[in-house]
Formats: sequence, structure tokens, C-alpha cells
Amino acid sequence: MDVVTIGESMAVFSPESSPLMRYAATYSRKFGGAESNVAIGLTRLGHEVGWISKVGNDELGKGLLSFIRGEGVDVSQVKISETAPTGLYFKEVRSANNVRVEYYRKGSAASQLSVNDLDESYIASAKFLHITGITPALSESCYETVMQMISIARENGVKVVFDPNLRKKLWSEERAREVLLEIAAKSDIVMPGVAEGEFMFGENDPDKLGELFLNHGASLVVIKVGAKGAYYFTKEKSELVPGFPVEQVVDPVGAGDGFAAGVISGLLDQLPLNKAVERGNAVGALATQIPGDFEGLPTREEMDHFMYATDSEDISR
Repeated sequence: MDVVTIGESMAVFSPESSPLMRYAATYSRKFGGAESNVAIGLTRLGHEVGWISKVGNDELGKGLLSFIRGEGVDVSQVKISETAPTGLYFKEVRSANNVRVEYYRKGSAASQLSVNDLDESYIASAKFLHITGITPALSESCYETVMQMISIARENGVKVVFDPNLRKKLWSEERAREVLLEIAAKSDIVMPGVAEGEFMFGENDPDKLGELFLNHGASLVVIKVGAKGAYYFTKEKSELVPGFPVEQVVDPVGAGDGFAAGVISGLLDQLPLNKAVERGNAVGALATQIPGDFEGLPTREEMDHFMYATDSEDISR
């Protein structure tokens, strides 16, 4: 197994007849979740990924599980709850710069994940463990589960990749800051945005944030700076890797998950760090150009064409 991740995926409902839910008479239903987005992004790039979660024994849960399995993600560790429902959320894309999300996930099946749902040998078989700051926010048992997974990974030489993925609606700022810093200290690779770094350390300068995260425990820090691209920092080197221009952002949700998938893919392929981050920039850019949380995540062929094709090579035009 290349990567194991854990987190909640939900049914996603978006208004069709109007951008505003208050006026919408019809909705489209898709699926989404940060960790499963990363898992799908990695499988599309040719990697083996396992996703750990819990869904309700309901139609949404069955559909979600079938869909993620169909994307090539291993779902053998997903548990079915007979008592709790599959979570859901509503997404209003008012414009590319104004996306509003309302969660209905309290008491969901995934929020009831516990350490008893973990198979140590399964986690130990991976090269990377991917964690976000969303899962520990869902419940105390989810927090305990994530921390146990990190312990298992560290004991077995599995590198821990942490995307803070701050969701202020899910918990108090004090608790969020405490837990995000705790996980960052135990992670090998940390991939925050500047706003998340500022939330955690009270600093918004990328160079200073890179130093703070390195001193806090990470060996590699990758800081996203939007359209400009991303910085990477190690004890030996730091560099800004420019982003890819995007003519029109259609839906920014999922871009960060695409970025994470691209960087992890590059690390799995043992690319130089600047090339791994460049791959993250490319996958993130592609993810913004198609509506949906995961729909824009590319195959390896699509990613390579986006990154390397030139007008002269594109014989279709």
C-alpha cells in the first residue's frame, strides 16, 4: 500500500435551479470529503491507496462506498454503522470566489470512528499516512483514533503527512489550535496554507512559517500561497515553486486536496522536492477547472499533458 488515509466522506447536494439554496427547487447529488478526495486523486495517478472511514447503513452510505470503491480506492477498512447516518452537506457555488458550505454531519457514522476500528498491520503496510485536521474535529473518539494512527505509523516507519485543513465551524478555535499544533509536532510532512499557518502560529510570512513548522517537528514543510504556487522548506533548502496559470476558476473546493495528492504522488515517485511540489501545483490547478470536489482530479496522462504539452506537440489543434 502506498498511502492510507482516514476521514469522513459525505453526500454533497448543490442547488441546480438557482445558486442560492433558498430559491432552489432541484439539487444535484455528488460525494465529497477531503481525505477521500486525496485518495481518489492518488489512485487516478496510479498509486495504491486505502481509505478508513465509517458510513451509515443507508442509501447514501451504500452509494458513497460503491463510488469510492469504483475509483480504485481500497475500502476494505470502512465500517458500516447500523445506528448512525451517513453525513451530508450542501454547497452553494455563488461564484468562484464565494462558495458556501453547510454541514449536516453531527452524530454521523464517521464521527463515531474509534481506535477499535483500526487494523495496525494495515496502517503499517503503507509508505505514507495522510491525515487532515478535519477528522480529529468530528468527535473525541475521532481525535483519539487519529492520534493512535499516528503512533502506529511512527512505530512502523510510515511517514505522516498532515494537511491542517482548518474547519472553524467544527470546533472551538482554542481546541483547534491545540490539536493542529499537536499533530504537526508528530508529522514528517506538513502542508498548510498561509492562513492556516497564521492561525496556528500567529505569523503570515511564508519564510518565517517554514522555519516555525520545521522547528516544531516537521522535516518537510510545504506552504500553499494560492495562484503564486507553493514554497517548500527543509533544514537545508527552501524554494518557491511557481503555480500554473488558470484562465478561469470554476470551483475552488478540492483544490487543496488535489495539491496534496500531487505532492504525495511526486514523493512516492521519488521526484526532487521542487518537482513534487510542481506536480501538486498542477493537480491543484486542474481541480479548480471542473465543478465538484474531485471531478477535476486528473489521470497521470491528463496531468502530464497539462504540465508538459506545448502547442507544437498538440496535434489535435
